[in-house]
Amino acid sequence: MVKVLAILYDGGKAAEEEPRLLGTTENKLGIEKWLKDAGHTLIVSSDKEGPNSVFQKEIVDADVLITTPFHPGYLTADIIDKAKNLKLCITAGVGSDHIDLNAANKKKITVAEVSGSNVVSVAEHVVMSILLLVRNFVPAHEQIERGDWKVSDVARNAFDLEDKVIGTIGAGRIGYRVLQRLKPFDAKELLYFDYTPLPSEAEKAVGARRVEKLEDMLAQCDVITVNCPLHEGTRGLINKETLKHVKKGAWIVNTARGAICDRIAIKEALESGHINGYSGDVWDVQPAPKDHPWRTIKNPLGGGNGMVAHYSGTTLDAQYRYATGAKKILENWLAGKPQDPQNLIVIDGDYATKAYGQRK
Repeated sequence: MVKVLAILYDGGKAAEEEPRLLGTTENKLGIEKWLKDAGHTLIVSSDKEGPNSVFQKEIVDADVLITTPFHPGYLTADIIDKAKNLKLCITAGVGSDHIDLNAANKKKITVAEVSGSNVVSVAEHVVMSILLLVRNFVPAHEQIERGDWKVSDVARNAFDLEDKVIGTIGAGRIGYRVLQRLKPFDAKELLYFDYTPLPSEAEKAVGARRVEKLEDMLAQCDVITVNCPLHEGTRGLINKETLKHVKKGAWIVNTARGAICDRIAIKEALESGHINGYSGDVWDVQPAPKDHPWRTIKNPLGGGNGMVAHYSGTTLDAQYRYATGAKKILENWLAGKPQDPQNLIVIDGDYATKAYGQRK
């Protein structure tokens, strides 16, 4: 029999009223009865910060850790050293950067995620975020809520997406779907930066052009969307120096990982007007502290902020997919069956994917 520790977010009344909120502590990914009927132990909590947290106390003798990108249990090398029984880490969703993958490799801990479970959900959120920035939607709505009506105050910073140059950093499962969804908007050009070029047929299908240097792509773009994983090579990728290459007045959308963009550099760039907007749902620490500057930053005209909590990949549709996928990964492991290769991040002490940077 095994001990499974799941670190999920509290859903409160919403989760009690909506059982499809599977990624919550209340609904437990829908696996509680299944595990207990099989004689296994399931510990579920949202308490994850500090040495006295449920996470750090229970991880010591857990065989399996399940967590989500939306409320991650940060599995550092120090915590991995204390987790003497840990054999499998499952990300219920996509993105396992909350785990020290190199440390997991040293201990030969398998790390798996539910590949593809939220790619459509996130891609749709990216397009929505681009539009709300370019069309200056948030200030327009806030104006109505205040009881005001001043069209010129909103229209002075509202644009069409048509005939703009749009570039994605990363053209994998999510980045490519973003390009697909942007094609009908008749952009001036769709660009992508990725260490792996798309197959020529895929490039032609969306009409995208690869730019080999990040700085060159940033300099051409009116809209930049970040769709790459977080790893050693992408942490702080958008920083004070790289922002110097960005067009004045460009918009940036980040639904990948908050730490890919430097917190202070983004704040200064938006407040100075160098960039016209920043939107997304990922933060460099989650949950974001109440005083996090991205909560309230605005451009000089009082707009340009489209930030929300991390929910792009946790729609009810996505929750069904990642809960079902997490259960399948656990089922396979318990039965000694091989995992779907596309779900594996590290296994047997080595990387099973290039998604977390190019590896030899």
